[in-house]
Amino acid sequence: MPKLASPPETERYQVQSVARALSILNMIADSGPRGLNVTEMADVLGVAKSTALALARTLTSAGYLRAVDPGPRYVLGLTLLRLGDLVGQQTSIAEVGLPVLRDLASTTGMTARLAISQNGYPVFVERIDGSGSIRFHAPLGQREQPHATAAGKAILAHLPSEEVSAILAESGLTRYTANTVTDPDELRAELARVRSVGFAVDDEEEAEGVFCAGAPVFDHQGNVVGALSVTGLKVDVSLHDVQRLGTLVHDAAGRLTSLLRGVEPGSRR
Repeated sequence: MPKLASPPETERYQVQSVARALSILNMIADSGPRGLNVTEMADVLGVAKSTALALARTLTSAGYLRAVDPGPRYVLGLTLLRLGDLVGQQTSIAEVGLPVLRDLASTTGMTARLAISQNGYPVFVERIDGSGSIRFHAPLGQREQPHATAAGKAILAHLPSEEVSAILAESGLTRYTANTVTDPDELRAELARVRSVGFAVDDEEEAEGVFCAGAPVFDHQGNVVGALSVTGLKVDVSLHDVQRLGTLVHDAAGRLTSLLRGVEPGSRR
């Protein structure tokens, strides 16, 4: 493979390690699905293999690259793929959904969040805090585990069974609390219930003391593209509140689906 030319004098103020890291990303983006190994990266950059390996491992730890066997070879990571999708999806869904989110937070008094589906995982792209004094640390742009979150289960419930199996095999069923569902059959039964009632709950399954309710958002073909959810303290949520909150979230998600010109499965004419 040809070596990269030395940078011109006008580029002498560039940070060399950053420039090399960006060069690696560009090379791997152009390399196709097989990606590149460390030797190939070192040859193109004109650096030692140890330098190329350090850069590759740094990018991998940040999610910009992903190591695959045999080799390993390096391909683009989920962080880059997510950023690419978020540029399009976040702009459209978040802008349309923001008024719905504000109304939901105002009505429930809870933190309301909007997630897009990233290969079956919920990635939250917008948040509106409720009127209560409690503020939940809920960073945006991070992929969360689907089996332990209300938004995640709302998304999983409307994916094909084989796709759900692949997601669970990839992510695993990590136990976060005593309430986390870690049995695949139990989770599938829960997803069937979600489809039946129209909303999902996270009853202290990801974090102790925290309750969430979530409902799916669909596109014009009836495919799930995201979910709305509300988050609050478990101590403030009674058994009666579960149904009330689930209905409010379901109705808000249905409103967003309509604004996106989407349609819920089974309601197409």
